[in-house]
Amino acid sequence: MDIETIRSICNTLHSVTEDIKWGNDLCFSIGGKMFCVVPLDTPLKVSLKVTDEEFGILTDQQGIIPAPYAARNKWILIENANLFDPEKWKYFISQSYHLVRARVPKGKLIKL
Repeated sequence: MDIETIRSICNTLHSVTEDIKWGNDLCFSIGGKMFCVVPLDTPLKVSLKVTDEEFGILTDQQGIIPAPYAARNKWILIENANLFDPEKWKYFISQSYHLVRARVPKGKLIKL
């Protein structure tokens, strides 16, 4: 997995914006709320939101930890990008998008 593939997956989702925050993090958002964060340094790491049920299961795996500053909201940090195949990446990124999008007020969603 590489950053361009992550970018490609994120940008297939409706009304996604991307920007750099904190000088070093590529952030993908829906309605101004982040759903995927990729630090620009190497090796590739990715933070995203998961379900309550998945949070405990995933953070028990080696290479995945509770995301610093966001774990209370069920965000994980995937430290080893090779843990998932491309289909799993699509699943988790899309799920994060939908979990975050569900909490965005309708007026904040970009109409395309």
